[in-house]
Parts: sequence; structure tokens; C-alpha cells
Amino acid sequence: MSRIITGVAGGMALASVPGSLTRPTTDRVKEALFSRLDAFEVVADARVLDLYAGSGSLGVESASRGAQSVDLVEFAAKASEVCQRNADLLNTVAGRKVVSVHRSKVESFLDRAADDARWDLVFLDPPYPLEEAALAQVLAKLAPHLAEGAVVVVERSARTPEPVWPEGLERFAERKYGETRLWFAEPGVEEVPEADLAEALDEQPEDES
Repeated sequence: MSRIITGVAGGMALASVPGSLTRPTTDRVKEALFSRLDAFEVVADARVLDLYAGSGSLGVESASRGAQSVDLVEFAAKASEVCQRNADLLNTVAGRKVVSVHRSKVESFLDRAADDARWDLVFLDPPYPLEEAALAQVLAKLAPHLAEGAVVVVERSARTPEPVWPEGLERFAERKYGETRLWFAEPGVEEVPEADLAEALDEQPEDES
């Protein structure tokens, strides 16, 4: 049984999705993941998006650790119901609505997102059968909605190749835990052409002091 590791709801048991259609993140991997995210200082006060949420374990853990808001996106009916149960648990403990559940396909959710919607921390734990091209399309839809300094975590089988990162998103770390591999990415910093940089520097006012 999965539990919330720490925070305002630390130690509380989470509902699990019945059957074998989902592949929940193990507590061992979750603990290692959040230890790393805490080192990055990206969880507290973050706007979190949990795509292919399953039971919502990662998003709910973020909320327990102080995330400002969490959006769980899950299309499967049973999994979406479990997400809602876990969201209700966290929201009750927190005393406010931190976690929201969206029963939707990931692609549709991102297509409907407002132009100015931004997230600071994003989890993607897609089903293993999802083809790499489909994942690349999702990452491309996600990239415009990342806040400055955002972190994206993609969880895949250790035998799966590295995701194809779209323009504007760059991998900066990876970790392997048994059969699970985590890929960490961040918005890329757009390079300014040397000619444009030189022109900008020339336009700076001189120090008259």
C-alpha cells in the first residue's frame, strides 16, 4: 500500500487503482525522487501538473510537501475516481482545495490549457506502451506552459530510450532505480546571437559617474 511520505499528510495511506492497467511509482522511487526535488527546491509553493496521474500519488505527495496547487490529469475512469479520493484526503487535511482532478486525455488537457497557464513542476508517468513519438508530441504541447526554472520529470522503463525533447526543453539529469528510469528536464535558455548581443551592449547607456 502506497503512503504519503512526509508533509502535512505524511504517513497517511493512499487509495490504489485496482487491476494491472496502471504502474504505480514505488515508494522507494518516490522517496528518491522527492529527495532530489527537495534539493532542487522546486516543490514548496509550486504549481504542479501530474500527467497520466494514475492514483495521483506524485501530485498528492507534492501537495503534502507544500505545493501551491496540483492538477491531476487522468483519463481512465477507475484511476480518475482513485485520484479524486486521494485528492479529497489531502484537501481535507490541508483545509483547502490544493489538488484538482481532471478526467481528460493528456493531449486534450494541454490543448485546452489557457495561453498563460504555467506550471513549475510537471510529472509524466505515461503507460509503457505509449510510443515515443506520442510522448514527444505531449512534451511539445507542454513546453510553452512551463514557468521559468520549471522541472519536468519523465518516468519510464529502464529499457526505454531517452525521450525526444522538443525545442525549449532540455534534459539535465537522469537516474535509474531498478526497472525504472527518471529523466529530468528544464526549459532551455534561448541563446542570443552574438551580433544581437553586441548590438544590445552598444545600446547600453554609459556610466557617467
